[in-house]
Amino acid sequence: MTRHGIPWNWPFLGMLPSLLVHLHRLHHRCVDLMQQTNCSFLFVGPWFGKMDALITVDPANIQYIMSTNFTNYPKGDEFLKIFDILGDGIFNSDGELWKFQRKITRSLINHRRFMRFLVKTTYNKVQKGLVPILQHAYKEDLVLDLQDVFQRLTFDTTCLLVMGHDPRCLSLEFPDVPFSKALDDAEEAIAYRHVLFDKLWELLKWLGIGQAAKLSQAWKVLDHFIDNIVSMKYQEQKNEEEEEGVDLLTSFLNEELVESSSINTNNDKFLRDTILNLMIAGRDTTKFSSYMVYLVNNTKP
Repeated sequence: MTRHGIPWNWPFLGMLPSLLVHLHRLHHRCVDLMQQTNCSFLFVGPWFGKMDALITVDPANIQYIMSTNFTNYPKGDEFLKIFDILGDGIFNSDGELWKFQRKITRSLINHRRFMRFLVKTTYNKVQKGLVPILQHAYKEDLVLDLQDVFQRLTFDTTCLLVMGHDPRCLSLEFPDVPFSKALDDAEEAIAYRHVLFDKLWELLKWLGIGQAAKLSQAWKVLDHFIDNIVSMKYQEQKNEEEEEGVDLLTSFLNEELVESSSINTNNDKFLRDTILNLMIAGRDTTKFSSYMVYLVNNTKP
C-alpha cells in the first residue's frame, strides 16, 4: 500500500486504499505522513471522485496562503457549491464581502461591551454548568464522556456569545438539542458531498434520500432556530436598556457599532449567514475556530 511510508498512487483508485487501511488511526497517519513529506503532501483520490487534496502544515505555507497572499487564494465557485448551507458568511465569502465581514466582526469582538460579556458568560457557565456536573459525577462515582461534556460547554457558551440565548445543553440531564444535532448532521453531509460526483449528489437530493436528505433537513432546523432567535432579538431591542455586556447578534443590530456600508447588517439573510458561521467557528473549536480567529485577528486588510 505504501512506498517508504508514502501512499502508493494506484491506477483508477489513487491513494484511496492506503487511506482505508489507516482509517482506524487517521490522525496518527496524518502526523506520520507530514513528518515523512516535509509538512506538505498531495493526496490523489480515485479517478471517479473529488478527493484530490493538497495538505500542508508548513507554517511558511500557511502564512503565505492565509496572510501574505490571501487575496490570491479565493474559495471559488466549487467551494461555494459544497458549502452552500453557510450562505455568504465569512467562511464562504471572498473579496470585498469578506473584508467587510472581517472588519465588522473584528470590531465587535474587540468591543469592551462584548469583552465584559465574554468574561461574565464564560465564568457563569463554568461555575453553574460545568462544576455541578463534575461534582455530581464525583459524588455518584459516574463515568463521563468528557468530549461530550466540553462540547456542550462550548456550544452553550457560543450560543450565549453569538445570539444571547442559552440552550442549556450543559446540564445534569444532558438533553438533546436539535440545533446542535443539525450542525453535526450538516457537517457530516458536507463531508460526503465533498467526495461525491455532482450528478450523484443531485440525484440523491432529487430522490430525498441519504446524506442529501439529511443536509436538507438540517438546513431547515438551523434556519428555523436562527429565525426565531432573530425575531426574539428584534422584540427585545424595543425595551432594551444598557447592559453589562452584549452578544454579537445584538451588536449587529445596533447601528451605532456598524459603520456605513452598502451591506445591510440588519438584513435577515446577512444575520442568518453570519450567525451560522460564527456558531460553527465557536462550537467546533478543533475545526473552524482556528481559521476564524486567524481571519479576524491576523490577516492584513
